[in-house]
Formats: sequence, C-alpha cells, structure tokens
Amino acid sequence: MKEPTLGNPKNTIEILQKYQFSFQKKYGQNFLIDTHVLEKIISSAQITEEDVVLEIGPGIGTMTQYLACAAKKVIAVEIDRSLIPILEDTLGEYKNVRIINEDVLKLDLAKLALEENEGRPIKVVANLPYYITTPIIMGLFEKHVPLESITVMIQKEVADRMQVGPGTKDYGALSLAVQYYAIPYIVANVPPNCFMPRPAVSSAVIRLTKRKEPAVLVEDESLMFRLIRASFNQRRKTLVNGLKNSAELDFSKEEIQNAVETLGKGVNVRGEMLSLEEFATLANYLKRHKE
Repeated sequence: MKEPTLGNPKNTIEILQKYQFSFQKKYGQNFLIDTHVLEKIISSAQITEEDVVLEIGPGIGTMTQYLACAAKKVIAVEIDRSLIPILEDTLGEYKNVRIINEDVLKLDLAKLALEENEGRPIKVVANLPYYITTPIIMGLFEKHVPLESITVMIQKEVADRMQVGPGTKDYGALSLAVQYYAIPYIVANVPPNCFMPRPAVSSAVIRLTKRKEPAVLVEDESLMFRLIRASFNQRRKTLVNGLKNSAELDFSKEEIQNAVETLGKGVNVRGEMLSLEEFATLANYLKRHKE
C-alpha cells in the first residue's frame, strides 16, 4: 500500500492550493501537519490489520492515509462537501477507505458498525472539531455503538476534564460520563504549531478504552445522569438545592435530603465532591423510594 504523503506543511499546502480550499470556521477545521503526532495517534490507538476504524472529520485525508496503512478498513465521515473531491484524490490509491459525506451526529453509527464489521467492536480515531467534541463522544457511548476504543485529538482543557476526580475545579458531568463508560488516558499534549491553521488553544490526544461493563451498577442510568447534570448546572449551590431546582427531576426537598444523608457527607455537600459510585447510590436510593 502507498506510503502516506500528507502530514507535512509542504504537501498540505500544495493540496489546499490545488483545490483552492478555504477553511470553514463553522466546521472548526485545523489540519495536522506533524508526522510524529500522526504516528503517535496511530500507535496509541493500537490499530491492527484486523480493525475497522471510524474516522470523524478526515479533512484532506492526512490521518486517513496513516490509518489505511494500518487497518483492515477505514470509514471516513466528513461533513464538508468541498473536501470530498480532495479526499477522493488523496485517498484514491487506498482501496480500504470508504468516504461518507454526512454529519456524524445524524448517522446511525451502530448500524454502520454492524454493516461494516458484522457487529464486532470498531475503533474510533479522529482529530475532532473542538466545538462538537462532547456531543460526538457522548453520542458514541450513549447510543451503544459497539466500540473498543476512542482515540481523539481534542482541546487539552477538555481532555483534562475527562480524567479528573471529585473535588477538583475541572471535575464535572463530562468527567463522570466518560469514566462511567471508559478508562481515559492522555497520550500526548500537542502544541498549536502542529496544525494548520494554528488553533488558539493547546490540544491533547486522549484514548478512551471502553469498559466491558459500566464502572458502577445503577438501576436507572438515565436518572443518574439527570442527577449529575442537575448537580453541576449550579455548581455554587449545595447538592440538595441543585437537585431541588432542576426541571429534569421530580423529587421533594425531603426526599432529596434523605437520599443525600445516606451518603454520610452532610446535607450541605456540593455535587463536585461526589464520586461516580456516590451518584449511583443516590440514584438507586431515589428510584427505590419513589416507587
């Protein structure tokens, strides 16, 4: 198979000029121009020739070339129609790549995985647009797409939030949701000069290895996540007040106080002090005492 030709500034500029491509701010386009970072992503994603890989936002096909050399098949989903002719050019010699011009948030990814990999887990690798990082990652988990891992380039601040624990300023609903479904590991920090154009923020590559079973046992997953969202929507309030004020929940103040007291942390505790296990305990208590 043809060796990757993209991944350096010279070849990237040539392709962009050939097609007179202009960056679309609304799509958050920042193309990778560092071969070392690309190789690091491929190796940390542990891609083998048995793997079917979903790449979200392939851009001009830089990382797609590297993935195609390592994987059995690559499904590249690109929203920007103006990039499709470029992808057909840069990926023309890679016969194991399928290009889909679609918004990934509107695709039935579970169905796609079933069709492309007979329902076996796929690996997701992407240089994600920062403005839709959370909806994409949570969509993959919540829609129960058969996954082995997600290895993505995202904003460093968001990557940090995904792996922190209770009591830290970055801890929030995203930390809990990611850690419920996966084991997060920051592979590398990536400075702005590795991209074209340069983003205004630092980036990081994070690998989320999907858990075989969720991290905690909870009777009502949806209720637990409603509790989590409510407790972080008003961080300055106590947990009791945050839950009481939520439009997503239907519990009296007394029911909430009784539930919070079972945690043994006092009724004035804030949501940011609770672990995932404690949110599961809270959800299980409220579910049982509401029935």
